[in-house]
Amino acid sequence: MWDEVTREPRREHVEAVVAHALRSVPRCGDVVVVALDGPSGAGKTTLARGVELALAAHGPVSVVHMDHLYPGWDGLSEAPGLLTTEVLEPLSRGERAAYRIWSWVREEWAGTRDVPPCRFLVVEGCGSSVGPARPYAALAVFVDADVALRHRRGVDRDGPAYEPQWQRWADQETALFGADSTRARADLVLDTSSL
Repeated sequence: MWDEVTREPRREHVEAVVAHALRSVPRCGDVVVVALDGPSGAGKTTLARGVELALAAHGPVSVVHMDHLYPGWDGLSEAPGLLTTEVLEPLSRGERAAYRIWSWVREEWAGTRDVPPCRFLVVEGCGSSVGPARPYAALAVFVDADVALRHRRGVDRDGPAYEPQWQRWADQETALFGADSTRARADLVLDTSSL
């Protein structure tokens, strides 16, 4: 049974993203980058699972989770630049891409992860279509939901340790999205409140 953390994505949302992705022109070399952006708890990871499975019928798919790129609780604004320099720029040149992974337990960088060769790259997480990352996204999707629901999903997903960090992180999201007009610039806006 699917719960708030492992729920099944809404089929029409997956179909909308995949249809847009298949029509999109690559902006990152030959790779179609699908950026699933939006605030914490909106359902980006859930949607990414569905999109990855659906796109796999059309070619190789790789996924990058922004949670691996945030350098700590105050690192949201740095992550789009890290995504760009470590993943998107190398892929745009046809080169191997690998990114450092942040250890939330040790609060330091802990190893790297390669991005396997792919036709589609799904990047999910807050900041995935912001600033320097935006020009590489063939499709920018803004995923949102009611704030109380997002809060509950976030705490359910990450556990009680996330509760004290919720507002700290939400304030960074508000600042980042406000300065960037992320939602207004998105190619597609999806609301998962009714899931």
